[in-house]
Amino acid sequence: MTGNHMSASPTAASTRKSGRLGWPLVLLISAAIGGALLLAADSFQNDYAYLAAYTVLQFIVLGTAFNILGGYGGYVNFGSAGFFGVGVYTCVFLYTLSQEYGTPEPPLIVSILAAAVVAGLLGFGTGYLTLRLRGIFFAIATLALAIVLTTLVTNWGFVGGARGAYVLRPETVPFFGNFTRYLFIVMLVMAIVSVLISRAIEKSWLGRGLDAIKDDETAAECCGVPALRVKLITTTLTGAMMGAAGAPYPYFLTYVEPVSAFNLQIAVNTLAMPLVGGLGTWIGPVIGGLLLGSVQEYAKVTISSAANLLIVGVVLVVFITVAPQGVVGLVKRMRGRA
Repeated sequence: MTGNHMSASPTAASTRKSGRLGWPLVLLISAAIGGALLLAADSFQNDYAYLAAYTVLQFIVLGTAFNILGGYGGYVNFGSAGFFGVGVYTCVFLYTLSQEYGTPEPPLIVSILAAAVVAGLLGFGTGYLTLRLRGIFFAIATLALAIVLTTLVTNWGFVGGARGAYVLRPETVPFFGNFTRYLFIVMLVMAIVSVLISRAIEKSWLGRGLDAIKDDETAAECCGVPALRVKLITTTLTGAMMGAAGAPYPYFLTYVEPVSAFNLQIAVNTLAMPLVGGLGTWIGPVIGGLLLGSVQEYAKVTISSAANLLIVGVVLVVFITVAPQGVVGLVKRMRGRA
């Protein structure tokens, strides 16, 4: 996974084939999965069910965002924890600001939009500075971004610095019941929106441009593809989606500190979800998030949360060896043999 072409990604032709489903069917599939998750969480009548489902949906959003640049464009982005952490601390900043000056606490939707704007601008700036790099050099540059951001936030006293910050969430929300259920529904909507965005990109001129860049960037530029513009739009959108996914996180944990917000485990999971499901397809991160996220949440309550990275590592090794194109590629291969 060090070149401009990721070995686990399908070809441009197979990506186009995966996009044959029409908009109504994509929306119906997303709504059906979301409805099933909501009914399952409601049936447990336990806050943990909402929190577990929230975590799975969060990684679907992050995996989908990663897939836009990493799957469609072939650029490995290890900076997902950085964009996520920026979203987290944008929310913490707005909350702390309201507490310091006695102003009304901003609604969660405002924090999400603000986080998307800040992380999107960061994505644009990062893309402008690093997208001329290719392969392992680009991957290292994005990884360095998360490390630099962690250092900056650790030394920023207003948002808690190294000691962290507490964010108190209300007990209930009108029309939604308790706040935990509200967080789950917010992340569910974000997951559906992210899948629809991914689908739209896959079928648009932007997706075709990313396909061409992934196959041969020099040839794509010679054929008139505005490679830098395509990549800048993609990094901005990717950053915005990851930042938006991080905004509800302080309310999810109620306490955050730099190590948890910019955790390398977030970057590993973000990469693993689309790889397991099928890189370069809109449904791949959804499948990977549901499978790998559910297994991790089950292991968290039956074994230990410390086993999560071990599970991710084992699953990645198995899939890269047996099914390098993920579940989607495996199903296609089996159907081809039938």
